[in-house]
Amino acid sequence: MNIVPFIDIVEDLNRDLIKSERYLRLILAIQRAIPCDVVALLKLKHDHLVPVAVVGLKQQALARQFSINHHPRLQQILANPHITRFDADSTLPDPYDGLVDDGSEQLHVHDCMGSTIYIDGKAWGVLTLDAMKAGSFDSLNPTETRAYIAAVAAAISTSEHIEALEVQVERNHQVAQCMLATAGPSSIIGNSVAITDLLSEINTVAASDLSVLITGETGVGKELVAKSIHQQSRRSEQPLVQINCAALPESIVESELFGHVKGAYSGAVSDRRGRFELADGGTLFLDEVGELPLAVQAKLLRALQNGEIQRVGSDNIIVVDVRIVAATNRNLQLEVKEGRFRADLYHRLSVYPLPVPPLRERGKDVILLAGYFLEKSQHQLGVAKLRLQQTAIDQLTQYHWPGNVRELEHLLSRAALRAISEQGRHASIISISRVHLGSEFVVNYPVAPAIAEVDIINDSNAAAALSQVLTLGLRDSTDEYQRQIIQTVLATERGNLAAVARSLQLDRSNLIRTMRRLGLDPNAAY
Repeated sequence: MNIVPFIDIVEDLNRDLIKSERYLRLILAIQRAIPCDVVALLKLKHDHLVPVAVVGLKQQALARQFSINHHPRLQQILANPHITRFDADSTLPDPYDGLVDDGSEQLHVHDCMGSTIYIDGKAWGVLTLDAMKAGSFDSLNPTETRAYIAAVAAAISTSEHIEALEVQVERNHQVAQCMLATAGPSSIIGNSVAITDLLSEINTVAASDLSVLITGETGVGKELVAKSIHQQSRRSEQPLVQINCAALPESIVESELFGHVKGAYSGAVSDRRGRFELADGGTLFLDEVGELPLAVQAKLLRALQNGEIQRVGSDNIIVVDVRIVAATNRNLQLEVKEGRFRADLYHRLSVYPLPVPPLRERGKDVILLAGYFLEKSQHQLGVAKLRLQQTAIDQLTQYHWPGNVRELEHLLSRAALRAISEQGRHASIISISRVHLGSEFVVNYPVAPAIAEVDIINDSNAAAALSQVLTLGLRDSTDEYQRQIIQTVLATERGNLAAVARSLQLDRSNLIRTMRRLGLDPNAAY
């Protein structure tokens, strides 16, 4: 038995070759092992066989697609799990008629054989061999021939798996890079006290492996905080895997988190890794964790406690090393009291609570953010310069921002389009005024509902409050109201900030930030 072709096949697996060259070298090795004139490797695609490498055929053969139904020889090869030989004088038409490189227009008497190539138990394609001299294959040792065919199948299988891994690695790298491109402290824009404190907290906790629970209203940027924590951690070179717990039907949440095995349920056609396995060595970001069903919460708790998971439908234990960062806009303490969230899971997730301040508590950060979003819009919309007029700035700084940073971004995108439509895309500077912010922005301005409530005016206290709003403006009036409440509770609790925070249902750090914004000294004696 000639083992040289085997050596060549194995050595080629270690070479950095493009697929077409790898396949060509593979069939050349087969031609050295089994003397013949024509060798072709064809891949099965639906009901066609497509040549991927040929020797002894015209190059145009690589552009052909051989329909299995129209080529009985190929049909027979695919139907036979063993090597198929055709009589030298077989009357079955040969698929390579007119394609042999020696100029023959039609193949008559010649030796022909072929074998199906199986990978992972499925037909990958076929290998065909032709010798122009009849009887060339009569002396072949069947065992050796099968060994050569098996070597081809193994080489193709290994090559396919290597390529799949390379593609997957590259894809994962690209995804990770895209996710991290916007991460880091520089992505959290602002220089307010609230943001400075937040960045300091991120820097403190990022270097550890403690579980972090990011809390805050919708649209405040909890995802950016999670990315920043990961980027500053020792796991930054490993994947950051995210799952939005609120976006998944209850029926597939467990499978998404822990994976499943083939046949675990209807539609589970193959084994699949869950997010925990994908995040092994890195960080798993559980966005909207408060939406998880109670049944899944119990299994999540086990994974966090022991670092062990089980795929759905499997009894095997898989050990993972994952850092957990979770986020929610719900009050999980209240959810625990109401029985909708497990207390033990809450404590496991909130080892280091990290509240993100709403935009209304960030002062002039709104203008910095506006500048960032307008710069982004300039490139997206293909205009030279977008700027805010003072009327727009005044409106933005006085607004309450119930939708937070996300609302600001969407508002400015609409305003930019309106300004471009009015002033022309080619203007050197496109100015955005209060008008461009849109009537919906004005209508939703918080003063309007207060004025619209006629019944309020009938109450003397409410009328006085309304008078204050009309004099000071809603924001200043709201701040004064908050200031009075905090001062009252401070006096009641004798300056105990922890007790004040509990009474007001706030995190202590959030209370301190609010006090500083309102001009109250957290360190003063009350």
